[in-house]
Amino acid sequence: MNLEEIESQAKQDLEKVLNLQELQQVKAKYLGKKGYITLALKEIAHIPPEQRREYGAKINRIKGHLEALFKEAEERLRKAEIERELLASWEELTVSLPKHVGAIHPISQTLARIKEIFLTMGFSVEEGPEVELESYNFDLLNIPKEHPARDMQDTFYVNKEGYLLRTHTSPVQIRVMLSQKPPIYMVAPGRVYRRDDDPTHSPVFHQVEGLVVDGQANFKHMKYTIEVFLREFFEREVPVRFRASYFPFTEPSAEVDIGCLVCGGAGCRVCKGGGWLEVMGCGMVHPKVLENCGIDSELYQGFAFGMGVERLCMLYFGIDNIKLFYENDLRFLRQFRWS
Repeated sequence: MNLEEIESQAKQDLEKVLNLQELQQVKAKYLGKKGYITLALKEIAHIPPEQRREYGAKINRIKGHLEALFKEAEERLRKAEIERELLASWEELTVSLPKHVGAIHPISQTLARIKEIFLTMGFSVEEGPEVELESYNFDLLNIPKEHPARDMQDTFYVNKEGYLLRTHTSPVQIRVMLSQKPPIYMVAPGRVYRRDDDPTHSPVFHQVEGLVVDGQANFKHMKYTIEVFLREFFEREVPVRFRASYFPFTEPSAEVDIGCLVCGGAGCRVCKGGGWLEVMGCGMVHPKVLENCGIDSELYQGFAFGMGVERLCMLYFGIDNIKLFYENDLRFLRQFRWS
């Protein structure tokens, strides 16, 4: 074959190639040690000297063109091969999918729901360290040294340098007040730790605490905020009452109860016959706490509230044992979907 026929035939053979193995065979046929192009190069010795320059240039042009065509074909075939492998793997995965799919943990669902509600109310979501300084966890919150909450039976102390596992997410409020100027509207979700362990309590649990610091913040504002949250959370109107209570970091303070979701207030085992269920604590931020954080208590007032996520989750889904959350029984976890 002359050079033009070699080039034309190589293109025709390339069009018939279906895989990389066939490509290598065709490539060897034209560019291998015994290929047509290699043999054509050896023919230069038999070409008249005055024609060798033109002949050599022609062979090099054809060789370069064929090399480019083979490279392009190799890339195309490799890509097609990878796509076939991926398709085969995907088909295999779809065949072996499990019969049961997972579900978001009910506590995670509850946390997400709480944050979503407060975000729509204009609050920010703030986070802080779980290993906390005693000063943030107690001192700046107006909890004195002799307060029983600081005893070893309630608090997990990490070392003698004042580090502990936070007992509430209130330290996040302190950090925000120290770093931001009012007005402040925030909630602080997260894990907390206390030495407590029974069917309704766990040594590790979740809290969401809220804080508002503003020139116009008052008890009525706090009451409205909490009532709106509870209505949105339980997705219905629920009776709410505020009972006088005591917390070192708020004054006045209150416990918040809702009408029993099981008996409607008539009295049952769940509400222990009283018709009410406690869901959170709240109060106006103590002026000392504001002053500790460099906020002028003459110009600003604040209110705070805190709720146990497990408690709200148990009430919403009708769960009676907190330990079920941590046993990782898929039969239990798959039951719960937020409506």
